Amino acid sequence: MTAGEPADPAPADPTHGGLDDFVRHRDLLFTIAYEITGSVADAEDVVQESYLRWQEAMAGKAGATEIRHPRAYLARIATRQALNRNRGNARRREEYVGPWLPEPLVTVPDVAEDAVLAESVSMAMMVVLDSLTPDERAVFVLREVFAFGHDEIAAAIGKSPVAVRQIAHRARSGVQSRRPDLDSSTSQNAAAQQVTARFLQAATTGNLQDLLDVLAPDVVLITDGGGKVNAARRPIATADKVGRFLLGIRDRGVGDAQYDLATVNGRPGVRAYLDGVLDTVVTWDAVDGRVTAIYLVRNPDKVGTADRTRSVTR
Repeated sequence: MTAGEPADPAPADPTHGGLDDFVRHRDLLFTIAYEITGSVADAEDVVQESYLRWQEAMAGKAGATEIRHPRAYLARIATRQALNRNRGNARRREEYVGPWLPEPLVTVPDVAEDAVLAESVSMAMMVVLDSLTPDERAVFVLREVFAFGHDEIAAAIGKSPVAVRQIAHRARSGVQSRRPDLDSSTSQNAAAQQVTARFLQAATTGNLQDLLDVLAPDVVLITDGGGKVNAARRPIATADKVGRFLLGIRDRGVGDAQYDLATVNGRPGVRAYLDGVLDTVVTWDAVDGRVTAIYLVRNPDKVGTADRTRSVTR
């Protein structure tokens, strides 16, 4: 796809495309909406709203229409809906209690094979994207992750191509200044599996020294309880403090706890169930064999969406 491709509908055979086009790009629309909103629930709603608007576009004013470039046209619809939701959520973000993390996204493991996609949905990158304005976030996602042209993005966000180029420059600068260090290797290779095994073994057995050996000295732990459950109200930094906090959680464990390994936001992760109810979702970043950041989501409004595996794509 190039920036010169038109994205507007043109009259044609009403039997062409339709549902097949939407189904083909459904996972793409979900991924775009999730990266713009940081919410699995909102992304699912955006997909449903996009389908309704796609049906309207196919019907047209005087009969069905064909969309010349379904991928670009559907992405435009989804982007507009996602932007509306992101702007509507701005006040709720300002009033949020404690650190904010995106709703955890559980995917099939092979998402990690696409390095760009895996980084773009990682907790670390989603936190960085949340520091951008809604327009900057949408432009960055559409341009840097999904490779849409400036003209296509302009149609999606209601700006001129010149304005989009300026927004893209600001967004890239904002992301680059905060971009986290992440291992470029997939979460399924031997080195990543070894870090995961060491980290989980140390955290579950309660050996502080073993835990400190796998944590980077400047590791940071972020917990998101949304003010609804027990969680640290501020990030916790340094290996010693993070290690003791994790072991404190283990020692305070109640009920029948069960743990399920999963791919969370393109990285290794764990879903923790208490008495059969999903209670906590954890994922982490690792660099050079040590865990550098841990993300722990406990807000019950967010963890529920992690009970299902979803497909993401570029």
